[in-house]
Amino acid sequence: MSPVLSGVLQMLALVAALALAHLPLGTWMARVYSSRTHWRVEKWIYKGIGADPDTAMRWPAYLRGVLAFSLAGVLFLYLLQRLQGILPGSLGFVSIDPDQAFNTAASFVSNTNWQSYYGEQAMGHVVQTAGLAVQNFVSAAVGIAVAVALVRGFAGSRTGELGNFWADLVRGVVRVLVPLAAVGAVVLVACGVVQNFSGIHEVGQFLGAPQQWNGGAVASQEAIKELGTNGGGYFNANSAHPFENPTPFTNLFEIFLILLIPVSLTRTFGVMTGSVRQGYAILGAMATIWLSFTALMMWTEFAHHGPALQAAGGATEGKELRFGIGGSSLFAVSTTLTSTGAVDSFHSSFTGLGGGITMLGMMLGEIAPGGVGSGLYGMLIMAVVAVFIAGLMVGRTPEYLGKKIGSREIKYAACYILITPALVLTLTAAAVVLPTPGDSTTNSGAHGFSEILYAYTSASNNNGSAFAGLNADTQWFNTTLGLAMLLGRFLPMVFVLALAGSLAEQRPVPVTAGTLRTEKPLFTGLLVGAVLIIAGLTYFPALALGPLAEGLAS
Repeated sequence: MSPVLSGVLQMLALVAALALAHLPLGTWMARVYSSRTHWRVEKWIYKGIGADPDTAMRWPAYLRGVLAFSLAGVLFLYLLQRLQGILPGSLGFVSIDPDQAFNTAASFVSNTNWQSYYGEQAMGHVVQTAGLAVQNFVSAAVGIAVAVALVRGFAGSRTGELGNFWADLVRGVVRVLVPLAAVGAVVLVACGVVQNFSGIHEVGQFLGAPQQWNGGAVASQEAIKELGTNGGGYFNANSAHPFENPTPFTNLFEIFLILLIPVSLTRTFGVMTGSVRQGYAILGAMATIWLSFTALMMWTEFAHHGPALQAAGGATEGKELRFGIGGSSLFAVSTTLTSTGAVDSFHSSFTGLGGGITMLGMMLGEIAPGGVGSGLYGMLIMAVVAVFIAGLMVGRTPEYLGKKIGSREIKYAACYILITPALVLTLTAAAVVLPTPGDSTTNSGAHGFSEILYAYTSASNNNGSAFAGLNADTQWFNTTLGLAMLLGRFLPMVFVLALAGSLAEQRPVPVTAGTLRTEKPLFTGLLVGAVLIIAGLTYFPALALGPLAEGLAS
């Protein structure tokens, strides 16, 4: 079988699996977040944290819950790392330095999982399981909760209420993430991913130096790492490491886990708003972008320029041969069009245009299908912008799902869109102009610029992947990237929840002959166009200096 055909068949198998899972999981999540009953274990949790799950919240109260919980997570994870040297199960590793501990705490709480450390050489079992793995669950649940709050804003009528953050958080963990992650972990263990609390073992010599490996609860963390679009690996090689991702089947299964919840949330959106066709329209826009990026990535990586690439059958540098170019392209597109950031190959070694595709996927806002929760609310923000553009073209007050999109709503949407580019471009410019940050790049020229641009794009969009040539373990990068992750995560949530509250206060308007039919393919096309044009106008100059210049020169 040719490598190209293998890649296409993997893509088709993935699409089929997602199509089968989309309806039952999406419907289940709609029931979870619409339920008025509480499971017994959930009642114990509410009692333990002192929360009343039946109190309806307006958007400021919902936002305070999100920020308070996340701040507590940052402080706890920071202290856990700083105390690692005296904790049991540390495997002899010392406490993490203050700047790196801040960076890692900000990273995992913001669902970014940027790692400026070698996992198997820095973090013991307690930090990995009680710290990082726990944040993989709860940070994903926070993203889903905010997305559900926005959906309730569209579905509500003159109440201003968005539900209860604590109930949404606990239900997301208990009823959605834990069961799915448990099943995923069992599948991964059955396929060869390790799961233990082993210590450090010497496994031989290489060039006269001892080689050591340590085990860990890898399968359980790997499952929620992909399922929650987190991305932080137990090992430095991430999903390219055979302990995390041993076979082509586990590679495809991990991609399936990455896309599962974001794809299914479109069904949840349709059910909760009373129009499943609206959910299919959003899914159609996501699928169009994902399929286009996947096809373009495979084309760039299979293109045979020069005798070396012709002999290898494509751009194989930095890719695991057991996955091939097709599997690596699927993984790279899926991890950067979501907020996952996991890698089974090294994006810095992709062709110039291939690396640009991974960057552009993040620059779109990671909305196709995006991160867990963040992908849905990001695409809904773009839908608000799209109906506003359509309203301007026909001279009619724009409406979406029966809610008028006025000046207040479009200001919230515009602020949401502008936050991430402002962070990316400002911090990239500062790192390029100042003398010290540039010393962290391995390469010069366009690729060296791409290393810095990729880092801030990844951090600000809460992705977590990197061009591996950048040494980010410095005070400058640990601090600025940590701030970018926190601001890129929580500032947009302010405007999402403010928009949700504004919509929930409105009375739905009736559908008329002049109403834009947002469940039709025409609107899906308009939405895709709006996404691409806004990202293109914002980032094209930066891309032209980095991956485009490199790609055209090769």
